[in-house]
Amino acid sequence: MDSNVKSMIDSGQTTLGIEFGSTRIKAVLIGEDHTPLASGSHTWENKLENGIWTYSLEDVWAGLQSCYQDLAANVLRQYDVKLTRIGALGFSGMMHGYLVFDQNGQLLVPFRTWRNTITGQAAELLRKEFDFNIPQRWSIAHLYQAILNGEEHVKDIAFITTLAGYVHWQLTGEKVLGVGEASGMFPIDSSINDYNPRMLRQFEQLIADKNYSWKLENILPKVLNAGDNAGSLSAEGAKLLDPTGTLQPGIPLCPPEGDAGTGMVATNSVAPRTGNVSAGTSIFAMIVLEKELSKVYPEIDLVTTPTGKPVAMVHCNNCSSDIDDWVKMFAEILENMGHKPSKGDLYSMLYNKALSADPDGGNLLAYNYVSGEHITGFEEGRPLFVRKENSNFNLGNFMRTMLFSAMGTLRIGMDILTQNEQVRLDKLLGHGGLFKTKGVAQQLMAGALNVPVAVMESAGEGGAWGIALLAAYMKNKTSNETFEAYLDQKVFAKEGVDIVEPKAEDIEGFNQFLQRFKDGLKLEKAAVENFK
Repeated sequence: MDSNVKSMIDSGQTTLGIEFGSTRIKAVLIGEDHTPLASGSHTWENKLENGIWTYSLEDVWAGLQSCYQDLAANVLRQYDVKLTRIGALGFSGMMHGYLVFDQNGQLLVPFRTWRNTITGQAAELLRKEFDFNIPQRWSIAHLYQAILNGEEHVKDIAFITTLAGYVHWQLTGEKVLGVGEASGMFPIDSSINDYNPRMLRQFEQLIADKNYSWKLENILPKVLNAGDNAGSLSAEGAKLLDPTGTLQPGIPLCPPEGDAGTGMVATNSVAPRTGNVSAGTSIFAMIVLEKELSKVYPEIDLVTTPTGKPVAMVHCNNCSSDIDDWVKMFAEILENMGHKPSKGDLYSMLYNKALSADPDGGNLLAYNYVSGEHITGFEEGRPLFVRKENSNFNLGNFMRTMLFSAMGTLRIGMDILTQNEQVRLDKLLGHGGLFKTKGVAQQLMAGALNVPVAVMESAGEGGAWGIALLAAYMKNKTSNETFEAYLDQKVFAKEGVDIVEPKAEDIEGFNQFLQRFKDGLKLEKAAVENFK
């Protein structure tokens, strides 16, 4: 056992990050060099109640306490020391949604999570009013929809916040949010790192006839930046987090942030001209902009980094699910022939076949639309594979086409940024299941998006690590040290990064596939309409 680590934990020279994900609450304790020392977790699930996707507040606290106890038990087992003091603490969570409280701090209606698609009318009206894209999951869309619905509770609202903001408030008494998290509640003006004043005024005019006793700016959380002190753990908060009473109060907290922001932090994608692509069940790119976009695009969501820099998000519902289904069938064929390759070996073999295929995938076509895809205008999807009588149909071309199909819709969204808005990118950081087979999706995506794609040797610990880094920055930063410089020089300087440059033949091959993909959307539409 490292006595230095034991001493570091015992003397409170650590930082703790806790993130509320959709299926798991995770805690990561990091040391002075920012590397994880221990972690804890708790599994939970949202519930569909009365047509609303929700988590109960009882589940929030039971889950947080279980996650923290798991962490404390792991610290004791690994280092033979009790966790009594921590140098800094931060909370992160799923962005957006609707948590509203009255003046006594009582929840007015069950938590409405980001997953609900019940605010279409409000989102469309706000988009037109603000001349700014307001997705259905944003808090302001939920609030306005409740107003349009004439819901009785609205008049009693004293505070509206997110999941991370709620937990932070209960532990510190502070009604605050980090700017990145706040940008998923209401549009942010990056020139002042605060809610957009013009849009606040427009919203007040929209609801003036309701004569509510509150003003929107007074019920929203206060906006803070990365590095700001966001209060400290109260005695009551310490008991909420650790009912055993072992953890001492007084720990400084950084501003609570959203999972999009902590993902940017954990991949060091917070500076302009950088971005990250998360590719698993869904695929989305977060691109840090040098300036605001010139117009509104319904396909592009606009949020910010934890330091308030504008970020364009291209989100696609479908990525690897269709590929996974094909791989399962290939595994079934092999098992019926008496072979049982490991899942990792099978994926590796199939993905690597794509690298030796024709650059365009052999004139094959596939759509990975297990569900709808708003960028291309589909409410529903039908996975589809099509070939001509003279297409070069072999395993390598099939796999290349399937991987291309996982990237096709993302490229259509990215073209809005790179072609219409002339957004420039130095590199993208790839993470998620699609990149598990070393080098394959990385090379194909570099060609598909015509940008260098990097994959870190260590995937870190995801969002919980990201919020721990934000807490460490608040605790350790020197005067005038930017968060971007802190990450570059003190966190990621020694991180091994594998960068793949786009190859000319991959760029040309993907462009040929993409033209087929766009032309063939009529086939996908016909499948949706005629295969019920």
